[in-house]
Amino acid sequence: MQGEWTGELVGADVWETCRELIPAGSVFAFLAEHREALFPASMFADMYPSPNGRPSMPPQVLAATVVLQSLHGLSDFDTVAELRCDLRWKAACGLGLLDTGFDPSLLAYFRRRLSRSADPQRLFTTVKQVIAETGVLKGRVRRALDSTVLDDAVATQDTVTQLIAAVRRVVREVPGAAQVVAEYCTAHDYDDPGKPRIAWNDEQAREALVDALVTDALLVLGHLPEAELGPRAADAVGLLALVAGQDVEPAEGSDGRDGRWRIAQRTVPDRVVSCVDPEARHIHKNRTRHQEGFRAHVAFEPEVGLFTAVELTAGFGPDNHEAAVAEQLLAGEDPGLTVLGDTAYGTGRLRRRLEADGHTPVIKPPPLQQAVPGGLTAEDFTVDTTAGTVTCPAGHVKALGKPQRNGQRQAQFKALCRDCPLRARCTKSKTGRVFSVHADWDVLKAARDQARSDPTWQAEYRRWRPPVERAIAWLVAAGNRRVPHRGVIANNTWLNHRAAALNLRRLVNLGLHHTRGTWALSTT
Repeated sequence: MQGEWTGELVGADVWETCRELIPAGSVFAFLAEHREALFPASMFADMYPSPNGRPSMPPQVLAATVVLQSLHGLSDFDTVAELRCDLRWKAACGLGLLDTGFDPSLLAYFRRRLSRSADPQRLFTTVKQVIAETGVLKGRVRRALDSTVLDDAVATQDTVTQLIAAVRRVVREVPGAAQVVAEYCTAHDYDDPGKPRIAWNDEQAREALVDALVTDALLVLGHLPEAELGPRAADAVGLLALVAGQDVEPAEGSDGRDGRWRIAQRTVPDRVVSCVDPEARHIHKNRTRHQEGFRAHVAFEPEVGLFTAVELTAGFGPDNHEAAVAEQLLAGEDPGLTVLGDTAYGTGRLRRRLEADGHTPVIKPPPLQQAVPGGLTAEDFTVDTTAGTVTCPAGHVKALGKPQRNGQRQAQFKALCRDCPLRARCTKSKTGRVFSVHADWDVLKAARDQARSDPTWQAEYRRWRPPVERAIAWLVAAGNRRVPHRGVIANNTWLNHRAAALNLRRLVNLGLHHTRGTWALSTT
């Protein structure tokens, strides 16, 4: 059942007796004075539906603790240590001077209740409601979009480690799996979580081990008892099937049916990088920066400096692309926004969606690729999508073919390139140039023309796009580049808590106060 705040303290009231020691204008002082108004007990009532049982720690105290934890990037253990020893934390959370706080596991319990509730992001939602009540965003119609890669909380595993870990997980979760492993598996002692003892500098020994481990995994999958599996057991079996096939291919000379395997000379898309957190992915932020983890997406008001929406997703797949998530970040916004973003958001679909919703996109178009370094680009061709023709720089005209599955159409200049004086600057193909026209060619062409020639667009982008980089720096500061939990759902809740804490700090700096039941700012 939900615990209630009775006002009985263990020791002296820190806020009343040590107020002059708490930094004025800080989040600590704000929570000490306005904690009950910001997080009233009623907003947590649905999380504690039962009237029976031992009363919980008052959720207002836990909510204030989570906000401070997210703001300072602390573990559960370190958070409780601060709560026990730091006067600022005691004052902010309403604890008495001699109060020893609570066990760190209570924070995990509180987050679990949040995640299972109707509104898992209610702390962020509450701060957004405060922002709306202050009116600080009234008349401010810019939203800057960006994303960053957050490191996962687990170690990246190689193929051998993943295969052993996946088999061990099946043994733990699936009834009867231990007997199957004992009877059929010979590549490794699966009671031992470590790697097999082989000559790791011997290529043949490594290949033989991988072959044996994959064979063991397939034998386990083929001999498990026929039974309906629960969620945890089904996940374990599915993970074993995934890691048994993602990194291997039939050995040289094998047709895939004789049970001989080797490490594949390629990396599959959407590869699992760790059995400890199967949702973490290898992410290419750009050509030189590669990380394992998740992708954090933000919508940011650049003039005042507030997060309007955040979302954490897996690092692979079209649904997790920046442009796809941007539609979710802007959902519920009133028409008339100026939406700023870099080239990751420059898709034709997002541009059309923004214009249909009444927004103005100020998004940097992706750079055009050159088939030959220093040569011609698509801008040197004249495309008429209405007439269905493409005119090359040499003046040759070709008709566009039928749309392909991805919506693109092609103009085949092949034979016309044989004696063309511009061929060396146009294509490296021996058969001649094939010019592809994107389904959103006209939209993207207009965006490129505007970015190149419109000084108003250029001034808007240069002035208001960079502040979102500062927002990303706030988000990952103090060790918060690495997520604290496993999986998308738990870390998405953490990201929302982090953004709520940063928004609250920004509002406090702007003079947030609560008088006569209303939230207001001293400065706007």
